[in-house]
Amino acid sequence: MRLRSPWHAHLPAGDTPPAERLADALAGDILAEKLDAGDRLPAHRDLAWRLGIGIGSVTRAYAMLERRGLVRSIRGRGTFVASRPGGTGRVLDLSANMPPPMFSDKALTRTLSRLARTVDPALFNVYPPVAGHIEHRRIMSHWLAELGMDLSPERLLLASGAQQALGVALAAARPASTAILTEELTYPGMLTLIRQGGLTPHGLPMDRQGLLPDGLERALHRHAPGRCLVYVTPTMHNPTTATMDRARRLAIVSLCRRYDALIIEDDVYDCANDPDLPPLVTLAPEQVFYVNSLSKTLSPGLRIGTLVPPAAFLSAARAALLNSSLMIAPLSYAMMAQWMQDGTAASVRQSLRGEAQRRRDIALRIMGPSVVPPAYDAFHIWMPLCRKRSKELEAMAAEEDVRVTSLHPFMANPEGVDNAGIRLCLGPTALPDLTEALRRVHRLRTGMGE
Repeated sequence: MRLRSPWHAHLPAGDTPPAERLADALAGDILAEKLDAGDRLPAHRDLAWRLGIGIGSVTRAYAMLERRGLVRSIRGRGTFVASRPGGTGRVLDLSANMPPPMFSDKALTRTLSRLARTVDPALFNVYPPVAGHIEHRRIMSHWLAELGMDLSPERLLLASGAQQALGVALAAARPASTAILTEELTYPGMLTLIRQGGLTPHGLPMDRQGLLPDGLERALHRHAPGRCLVYVTPTMHNPTTATMDRARRLAIVSLCRRYDALIIEDDVYDCANDPDLPPLVTLAPEQVFYVNSLSKTLSPGLRIGTLVPPAAFLSAARAALLNSSLMIAPLSYAMMAQWMQDGTAASVRQSLRGEAQRRRDIALRIMGPSVVPPAYDAFHIWMPLCRKRSKELEAMAAEEDVRVTSLHPFMANPEGVDNAGIRLCLGPTALPDLTEALRRVHRLRTGMGE
């Protein structure tokens, strides 16, 4: 680094020890913003030679600055200028994976006023059927038809969010399965469900399109003649944003058919009818447990999930749903029906796609080649890094008041992964804060080098 301050040639004169004079000079440059957050300070030996002082004095000076929170040291990498003091102290959150708020106070007031005049009191006076009221299942079936799925309402089960739907699918499929396979990085909620059930997930290798067919085939062959259960997110994979093309989807389905494997398809990020990206359930309805939700594509507070099990597992899924003892709030049912029938939901879905594109473009403009350009619209982006660097960047971002998602919860294999990195969530943060948070992360990433 080229030092831009007056002390690069000599230290200020004085009777105080060189370490304290150096620390004061550096602190003055940092506070005067002559050094930017993320700038790397010179190596101890180099700076000591340039200033004509002992290396121990430089080490003590850097330690003083670190105690003041002006710099941070990273083993094996060096010492870096920390975020500037005097900020608001607010934590900028890039860890919460949900869409931005799209319903204003007026919109909610209008919806609730309308429901007050039209809602059926029976919704609140009796327990709903296990799978949800048939009229709400018809409404949801129509919603999914707009995504290219022709699903009978009788096959469709409504759950209290995607997490419950995944748990029901796992409970229904588990007795018929001998091993559970998934991507090496995957949704932490599903990994928790698997482990809480006393099972062990087997993480399989991935590439930019997600689950690799060769790795899946080896795993299916290894566990034969048992029947495997494959949990997969084909569209906008969490956390890596990988999206399978049509050929990859056909290859995964073909392998599962050959080995008689069941599939749990997590499709919570799908919000468009794209014939080039068919849901797996449309390719192999007899083998796929299909899960969708309104939380990621409409509103986080509308926790209504959808499960479409294979016909042979419908009774088992209904029984598992009943045993889960969770019920969708009647008001959520009523709001879902209102928004879908009056066009609000379709309008919000379209607006969210546009907002996802805008935030994705902001992230790509700021982060450049350090992140993977996602092939689909959603509210997270992936920064590939080795596992060690991922942990370092997470800690450094926290010091800059930016919260990012830890890698560890996504790991199916605790001993390690081939893919590693940092997930940055773009949804809930206001645009000015999002821009600032991404700039801070970019400075940190650039400071780490290759």
